[in-house]
Amino acid sequence: MPGTNLTREEAQERARLLTVDAYEIDLDLSGAQEGGTYRSVTTVRFDSAEAGAETFIDLVAPAVHEVELNGRALDVAAVFRDSRITLAHLAAGSNELKVVADCSYTNTGEGLHRFVDPVDEQAYLYTQFEVPDARRVFASFEQPDLKATFRFTVKAPAGWTVISNSPTPEPKDDVWSFEPTPRISTYITALIVGPYHSVHSSYEKDGQSVPLGIYCRPSLAEYLDADAIFDVTRLGFDWFQEKFDYAYPFAKYDQLFVPEFNAGAMENAGAVTIRDQYVFRSKVTDAAYETRAETILHELAHMWFGDLVTMEWWNDLWLNESFATYTSIACLAYADGSQWPHSWTTFANSMKTWAYRQDQLPSTHPIMADISDLDDVLVNFDGITYAKGASVLKQLVAYVGMDAFFQGVQAYFKAHAFGNTRLSDLLGALEKTSGRDLKTWSKAWLETAGINILRPEIETDGNGHVTSFTVLQEAPALPAGAKGEPTLRPHRIAIGFYDLDAAGKLVRTDRIELDVDGERTTVPFPAGTARPAVILLNDDDLSYAKVRLDEESLRVVTEHLGDFTESLPRALSWASAWDMTRDGELATRDYLSLVLAGVGKETDIGVVQSLHRQAKMALDVYAAPEWREAGLTQWTEATLAHLRAAEPGSDHQLAWARAFAATARNPQQLDLLQALLDGTEAIEGLAVDTELRWAFVERLAATGLLDDEEIDAEYARDRTAAGERHAAAARAARPSQEAKAEAWASVVESDKLPNSLQEAVIGGFVQTDQRELLAPYTEKFFAAVKDVWESRSHEMAQQVAIGLYPALHVSQETLAATDAWLASAEPGAALRRLMSESRSGVERALKAQAADAAAATA
Repeated sequence: MPGTNLTREEAQERARLLTVDAYEIDLDLSGAQEGGTYRSVTTVRFDSAEAGAETFIDLVAPAVHEVELNGRALDVAAVFRDSRITLAHLAAGSNELKVVADCSYTNTGEGLHRFVDPVDEQAYLYTQFEVPDARRVFASFEQPDLKATFRFTVKAPAGWTVISNSPTPEPKDDVWSFEPTPRISTYITALIVGPYHSVHSSYEKDGQSVPLGIYCRPSLAEYLDADAIFDVTRLGFDWFQEKFDYAYPFAKYDQLFVPEFNAGAMENAGAVTIRDQYVFRSKVTDAAYETRAETILHELAHMWFGDLVTMEWWNDLWLNESFATYTSIACLAYADGSQWPHSWTTFANSMKTWAYRQDQLPSTHPIMADISDLDDVLVNFDGITYAKGASVLKQLVAYVGMDAFFQGVQAYFKAHAFGNTRLSDLLGALEKTSGRDLKTWSKAWLETAGINILRPEIETDGNGHVTSFTVLQEAPALPAGAKGEPTLRPHRIAIGFYDLDAAGKLVRTDRIELDVDGERTTVPFPAGTARPAVILLNDDDLSYAKVRLDEESLRVVTEHLGDFTESLPRALSWASAWDMTRDGELATRDYLSLVLAGVGKETDIGVVQSLHRQAKMALDVYAAPEWREAGLTQWTEATLAHLRAAEPGSDHQLAWARAFAATARNPQQLDLLQALLDGTEAIEGLAVDTELRWAFVERLAATGLLDDEEIDAEYARDRTAAGERHAAAARAARPSQEAKAEAWASVVESDKLPNSLQEAVIGGFVQTDQRELLAPYTEKFFAAVKDVWESRSHEMAQQVAIGLYPALHVSQETLAATDAWLASAEPGAALRRLMSESRSGVERALKAQAADAAAATA
C-alpha cells in the first residue's frame, strides 16, 4: 500500500480533534487523453477542538507545489512526506487549508483509473476510493467518520462528460462545476469522466421523482440492456423505501459500467460504478442476470446503509457489506415482481459455500473483526465480511422476526442520518423493537470465530416410528493458527421432513421451527409418528452452520438428490455434499458419482453452474492423483453428453457447452471444439458467439492446438478490451516453456500491465493440466512475492500473491516451502495472512486426496 498506514488510534485522535465542514476540489483533467499527471487543488475547511494542536491530512502525489494553512504558506519540503502533510499550530475553531499538487492517473483500478478503449482509442476515467484512495486524487482526512460536503470542479477535454455524486451540471468552457454533496465520507465520493454513452429515465412514485442514469463506453452501447437494468433498480427503490421507511437520500441515481474494475461494484453516493462485464456482449444464462441484479440491489441498499449512515471505523465493514448483501437477496426473494424469487437458493449454493470455506482457514476471525489499521481492512473484504455476515443477519431476522428487524432499521436510519455509528447503535434499536436481549446473541455470533456442525440423532422403534429426536451441536477446533476458542451458539432453525410421493419426488410433509442451543436440543415429535424418508436440519437455510444428514436420510438423498420438488433443499443437500468432499468425509469419486446422478434433474441453472465448477475443482485438486485422469475423462464425457442432450438454445445447453470447453481433453473432443469454432460442425441451438468462441480458443491454446498467429487472428475478430484480455489469457495458457516465461516476466518482472490484463495473464498461466510445466515456478514465486508485495499497489500485489501461489502442487514439499518462506521472509500481517490461507488450501487438498485414495481400496 503506498503511503503511511493509518492506524485506528490515529484515526480516533484525529476524529477527537477535528470536525470537517467542506471540501472544494478543483481538478484539471484536460490532458487525460494523453495521461501522465493532472493538477489537483484542494481547499478544505475544518474546525479544531484545540488551539495550537497538530494533525495531518493525507495525500498520495508525485509533487506538491503549495500548502497554505489559514493564509500562511508552509514549507512543502518540511511538511509533506510519505503521503502525509503535517498541519501544526491549528487555530481553535475554524481553519482553512489549501493544497496544490500534481496527482497521477493509475492503471490499477485504484484512485483515478485511466483506460484507453482499443475500439475508439478514447480515454475513460473513473475513481475508486475504498479504502484509502481518495488521497490519490485530492488531499483528504481519509477516514469514514470525518464526513463533509464535497464540491467538485473539473476541467475535461471537449466533448467529454463528467459525472459525480451531485447532479451533472451544464459545462461552461469544458469546466463542470458541481453543487456540494450532502455530508458523506471521502471513500464514497466519485468522478467518472470521458466520452461515455448514457441512457436516462426516472423513478416516479407518490410525487417523488429521482433522475436515473446508466452509462457505458460507446463500444458497449449496442449491448446495453438499459430497460432491464432500470426495472431491477425500480424494484429496489420500491422495496427498500418501504422496508426502510426513509426516502432515497440523494439527488439522483446514476449507474456507470466502467472498464477494468477490480470489484463487482462500488457504492459511491448517487454514482455507483459497476464492472462493465455486466454489460453482456454474448448470451449468458439467467444465473448471470440474477448475479447482476443482486449486485445492482446491493449497491442501491448501500445508499442507506453505508452512505446515509456510515460505520465509524472499519471494524464494522462487515455490517456495511452484510446488510447490503442480506437486503439485496431478500428483495429478490420477497419483492413483488421479482424475477428471482429463488434467490435464497443461489445464496445457499454460492455465498454460503464461500463463507464456510473462509471460516475454516487459519485467518478466520470474528464477523466483527479487530481492524487495527488500513492493512488489516484491505484483506478483510472476505467471505466472513460478506457471506457469513449476511448469513448471520438472516439468522438475526429469524431470531427477532422480520417485522421487528425492519422496524429497528427504520428507527436506526432516522436517528443517525448522515452520521456515523457503531454496531451497538443498530443492536440497541433492534432490542427496542423486538424485545430480545441481543448482547448475548451478539457475543456468540459476532465476536467469536469458527463454525458449528448440526447433526440429527434419531431413534425409532421396530415399526419405524420415531421415539426420540435430538439435534446435536458441535464446535470444532479452530484451524491451527486461528485466534479464539470454539463456541456453541444459539440457532433458530427449521427442520424439514420429506417423503417420496407416488411420482418418486421428495416432497416436504412437515416443518418444525425451534431454537437450538447447547450440545443437545430435544425436538418435540408426536409419539408414534412414522419416520420420514429425509430429515433436513436448517431447512429454509435460516442459520449458519454445517449440516450433516443421519444415515437413513443420507441414503435417500444420495439416491434422490435431484428429486426434491423445491430448489432450496436441493441446494442445501448439494452444499452439504460439497462441504463433506472438502473435509475429506466424502471421496471425490463419490462426489462425482453424486453429481452425475443428480445434475441432470437439477432445474436451477445457478446450482447447475456451481456444480460444474465444484466438480471440476474436486477433480483437479481433491482427487487422488493416480485416479484424476480417469475421473476427468468420466466428467468430460458427461459434459459432452449433457451438451448434446440439452434443449437447443437453453441456458442448460450454454452452461454445458462452457463446462465441456473447460475440460475437453482427448483428440476427438478437441477436434469438436475446433470444428464448432470454425463452423464446420454445429450443435442445434448453440450460438457460438464472441464469448463462447473465446472459451473454445483458450482451451485449444492451453492444449497446444492454437499458436500465436491463430490467437492473433481471433483477436483481430474481436479487437476490443474484452478481446485483448482473452487473447492475453490464451497466450499465457500455451503449453510451452517460452509462453510461461513470457507470461511470468510480464507479471512478476514488470509492473507495466494494467490490472485487468495482469489478471488475465495470471488466469491463463495457471492451467490445471500443466503441473510439470509450472513446477519450476514454485521456487521463483517464493523468491519474488515479497518484493512484488512491497513495490506494487494493494490490488496488483494481491493478484500476484494469490494467483501465482503454487496451489496446484498439492504436496508436503509445497507446505514445507511455504513454512520456510513464512519463517524467513518476515512478511507483514496482510501478506502473511494471504500466504497462510493459500497454504491451508494445499493442506486441505492433501487430506481430501488421501480420503479419495482410501475410498478406492475400501
